[in-house]
Amino acid sequence: MEVKVLNISGKETGAKVQLPEGIFGIEPNDHAIYLDVKQYLANQRQGTHKSKQRNEIAGSTRKLYKQKGTGGARAGSIKSPLFNGGGRIFGPQPRDYSFKLNKKLKEVARRSALSYKAQDNSVLVLEDFTFDSPKTKNFISLLNALNFANEKTLVVLAEANQNVYLASRNLQKAKVITADQLNTYDVLNAGKLVLTTGSVKTLEEALAK
Repeated sequence: MEVKVLNISGKETGAKVQLPEGIFGIEPNDHAIYLDVKQYLANQRQGTHKSKQRNEIAGSTRKLYKQKGTGGARAGSIKSPLFNGGGRIFGPQPRDYSFKLNKKLKEVARRSALSYKAQDNSVLVLEDFTFDSPKTKNFISLLNALNFANEKTLVVLAEANQNVYLASRNLQKAKVITADQLNTYDVLNAGKLVLTTGSVKTLEEALAK
């Protein structure tokens, strides 16, 4: 798949980049995508939720009233889950939600997500660029030039660029990552995928069979 290379003004440079068929032109595997996205979201969970059981509640352990003769149900402690302020039955406990996936499956998922974007004509290639200063208006100008101002946009750089990253940080619909940080969730969550010529080469080296 051949794509024209644009500059940060949104104009054609005259150059073209060949997007590898093995990465941007495969038959997408929906189940691989599902598993990879599920793992990504699970790994974001802190798992610090916690409720107190009856042995962790502060309160007296004395028997509230005598066992028999009251006409009511027997009760042994104010910390019983049946009373207001008592412990919670089978409440949440801290846990780790992360799980492992096969490395090759994750690669298939990423290639599948990239192929979906290519099928939708949502992939655009820019020449490698940088900003003189980390100003948000620079990144807004870039998005306006590409007509992506109202789109969720994922920009993939070949390597870390502090000025570009900081310029995008205040924009809710824009995200900047490097090619080695590319993941299935971010690709699918974005409406438009903007690659630099350098990042295309990095992806080809990382994901090519």
